[in-house]
Amino acid sequence: MELNYLFLIALFVVAFMYSSVGHGGASGYLALMALFGVSTIFMRASALTLNLFVAGVSFYAYYRGGFFKGKILIPFVIGSIPMAFLGARISIDPQVFKYTLGVFLIIAVARMVYTPKSNEEAIPFNFVLAIIIGSILGFFSGLIGIGGGIILSPLLLLLGWANVKETAAISAIFIFLNSTAGIIGLFTTSISISPQLITWIVVALLGGILGAYSGSFKFSLIRLRYLLAFVLLLASIKLIII
Repeated sequence: MELNYLFLIALFVVAFMYSSVGHGGASGYLALMALFGVSTIFMRASALTLNLFVAGVSFYAYYRGGFFKGKILIPFVIGSIPMAFLGARISIDPQVFKYTLGVFLIIAVARMVYTPKSNEEAIPFNFVLAIIIGSILGFFSGLIGIGGGIILSPLLLLLGWANVKETAAISAIFIFLNSTAGIIGLFTTSISISPQLITWIVVALLGGILGAYSGSFKFSLIRLRYLLAFVLLLASIKLIII
């Protein structure tokens, strides 16, 4: 029971941190599930479901702030939505799933400790390139249960296609749509739902709401971000080595 409460506290913190930058938090949720020994059969569906609620709240906050650029989003989701659906329909071996997730968690760690600044010399927006990027991110979103925002965000900034807050808004709805497609894909095959999922949703949603509106808070999140990166690193090591 004590571990369960510790998991819920960690879940709240992860949802708070990720939603504050426009992410759904799937990589963080998957890391926690790995550390707390949640069965891999529950991971994809649980992470994608939590993504829906947290990314949805985050998008609403950034949309209300006037930071959403729909024309940037469109080509990414043209590629990502069908590929997320397809990726979710693929039955992946548990060991391969662990290795793949471990690699993506390492990428998430890198994203946590390094946030690229907006590129002042923006590369001209390329519709076809955006579709290709969206397709790749969408496929892995469905395959392992992430939203893709952890990779999309730094790409948008590096390419100079959006500033930090615009990136957060685009990433949030990108994650929401990919997660929706992934869940639909899972339902067309076989889906396993954790009996604790409702509780997880409530906790993550509360963290997501606070995180999405954390811009007015007066405390620094830098140490907390590095702590979260350390947790993700531990989870990736466990998945890859153990």
